Amino acid sequence: AYAVMDYLGRSGRIADGTILFQGENLGGLAPRELRRLRGSRISMVYQDPQTSLTPSIPVGAQIEEVLATHLQLSGQARRQRVLDLLGMVNLPHPEGLVQRYPHQLSGGQKQRILIAMSLACDPDLLILDEPTTGLDVTTEALILDLVNELKDRVNAAIIYISHNLGVIARVCDRVAVMYAGELVETADVRTLFNAPRHPYTLGLLGSVPRLGSSKNDAPLRPIPGRIPSPANLPRGCVFAPRCPYATERCTESHPDLFQVDQAHASRCFYWQDIDKRTSRFADTEGVAEVASGASLPDGGPIIELEHVTKHYPGRRTAMFGGSRQVVKAIDGVDLAATPGETLALVGESGCGKTTLSRVIVGLAEPTSGRIEFEGRPLVSRVERRPRRIRRRLQMVFQNPESSLNPRRTIGSALERPLQMMTDLSKPERRARVSELLSMVNLDARYAERYPRQLSGGEKQRVGIARAFAADPSLVICDEPVSALDVSVQAAILNLFHRLQVEKGTTYIFVAHDLSVVRYLADRIAVIYLGHIVEVGTAEDVFAPPYHPYTEALLSAIPVPDPDIKQAAIRLEGVMPNPANPPTGCPFHTRCPRKIGRICEEQVPPVHAMGDGQRIWCHIPLEELKQLPPIIHATEQATMASGEPADS
Repeated sequence: AYAVMDYLGRSGRIADGTILFQGENLGGLAPRELRRLRGSRISMVYQDPQTSLTPSIPVGAQIEEVLATHLQLSGQARRQRVLDLLGMVNLPHPEGLVQRYPHQLSGGQKQRILIAMSLACDPDLLILDEPTTGLDVTTEALILDLVNELKDRVNAAIIYISHNLGVIARVCDRVAVMYAGELVETADVRTLFNAPRHPYTLGLLGSVPRLGSSKNDAPLRPIPGRIPSPANLPRGCVFAPRCPYATERCTESHPDLFQVDQAHASRCFYWQDIDKRTSRFADTEGVAEVASGASLPDGGPIIELEHVTKHYPGRRTAMFGGSRQVVKAIDGVDLAATPGETLALVGESGCGKTTLSRVIVGLAEPTSGRIEFEGRPLVSRVERRPRRIRRRLQMVFQNPESSLNPRRTIGSALERPLQMMTDLSKPERRARVSELLSMVNLDARYAERYPRQLSGGEKQRVGIARAFAADPSLVICDEPVSALDVSVQAAILNLFHRLQVEKGTTYIFVAHDLSVVRYLADRIAVIYLGHIVEVGTAEDVFAPPYHPYTEALLSAIPVPDPDIKQAAIRLEGVMPNPANPPTGCPFHTRCPRKIGRICEEQVPPVHAMGDGQRIWCHIPLEELKQLPPIIHATEQATMASGEPADS
């Protein structure tokens, strides 16, 4: 994509080949001619809107600058065009929005601003580079709906770059699979998902949790090994070192793109042998170690929260002497987790799930409420907790890049919790470091490396090993796989399950990716604006009756199967300010099933089912039970998977 835009920088060059855009070779154009094309006929939307928008200029002026550069329009015409573009990307109240600065907008709004900017001059080619990676699931669904709508409305060709197979299945017509700088397979989206003909594509599809599957059904099938360095590619097929189908021919000769049919090509000598039903990735490393069908032990909860709140002081309502607002990040949460289970906390960004996990681990002090851990009251602040408690309650952070000290070796990072929380001698600590690395499938030689020498997946494994160093009984996992590609994600999820089976560890798993949650979680708590609105087993939460908020979350999941159908329930507006929460039901301002003033004025009652599922909603339970399933398999999906349609 950068080559198309001529954004490779001084260190990159097009060594061979041509880039033809509407019959014109972009490689032969002068820099001035390329600048004329960029932003007008070819536009690109980048992954991170935070770094793509100028923080000191209102967003309306930034869009208008594109128009002033490429189009001969009057000032009034430019301003009207900006308002039209904001309306095109479904941003409300564009007249007020044009005066705002980027920091005053949500992540989804900033991404829509970038898309509006890219559409300013009616481009013929639109390149979208991971435009939803950092967004929560409901915002992502709105952006993907917008992309689908723009395909028809602006009649532009769209190149959509993503590692999320669910997103690809939802928005794309054709798919090109790349590995180590090469195109290895291309086909229409349904053919690629149902009948892949390259081992790498097959491996990617096997790494993704299937609809309705869980950790107790079957382990995921990650691709072994890691992608080669571009400076040291294998001699033959670039995928051969990781491929279970590889032969001597693959290591000696480089395969061409073979035509499977008129619209399907594969760069594999043995494409005719590739079949989803007989995937050889079933026997790859680490899979056999994952036990399945583990049952949860009976007994009391390992951790119990009762009426827990976390309020932060906000800004004053007036400049001098005004009352200070209170930000209610968590507002009266009752929750419990039993030994050996995985309890998932799900919801949109800003719902309070990370704040709740920080309160449990002791990084934030609750405003009120009671927390018991292993049958005893839990001291609020982590620094005041006795060593035994700190050893038994650990956390895996979302970003291993920022949670590992770049100046410490991996061995030193793993040895530090052992030094602080155990009585092991130095030789015993060194031996334990080797055990920890082996536990997360890393070689003992990694102890001498620094974080910069590890891949993202390897650094996350180190973070997991560090959390397990002192044999904790409860581990808080804060979005531990959100930034990983599908194969590395599969390996990490398998690792979490194996460690839980072996050690009986309890997980509180914070996530917004509901497909991952469905696979790993035993029970799910759905959080909105600091309140739990539904809690139950994974099977119950993913089937009617739903809370209306849960229903909207399930509708937004990007399912990695183009033949799966979902009801389109989209939430309007943004989550209310926790400093000024709504009265009555906290969800009533965005609820598509709001039934009247009772939702605005009264706290909703709880519907308690016999299997432990609870839903806080004014809608009668019998009416909630009549809701149709959000996700269901079509006949084509059933035939492709060989599973019953109600799976």
